[in-house]
Amino acid sequence: MKGSYLGEFQEIVLLSILALENEAYGVKIQKEIAEKSRRSISRGGLHSTLSRLEDKGFLASKLGEATKVRGGKSKKLYSVTNLGKAALKEAEAVRKEFHKSILDLNWVKISVT
Repeated sequence: MKGSYLGEFQEIVLLSILALENEAYGVKIQKEIAEKSRRSISRGGLHSTLSRLEDKGFLASKLGEATKVRGGKSKKLYSVTNLGKAALKEAEAVRKEFHKSILDLNWVKISVT
């Protein structure tokens, strides 16, 4: 397994796959990210991130059934592994610790408009 560091975009990809459950494949993941994060991503950028996450052991993939709609081609379906879920929890804990330390400072004002 390569490094366990989880970048922001990698975190978003993992969260999208978890949200999609059994329907997590390239195009759906791309649409989920665009809808939830309001950011556009390229198909190539997504696929290189999926490959990196698989290399780290955070994702598993399998081929789904071939469909007529896809010209007999199968979809590559992704699922988050237990290691990936642990990485998400770690990233969340780190973020919460930073937010807590910032909120504890009286001179820092965070306003949401």
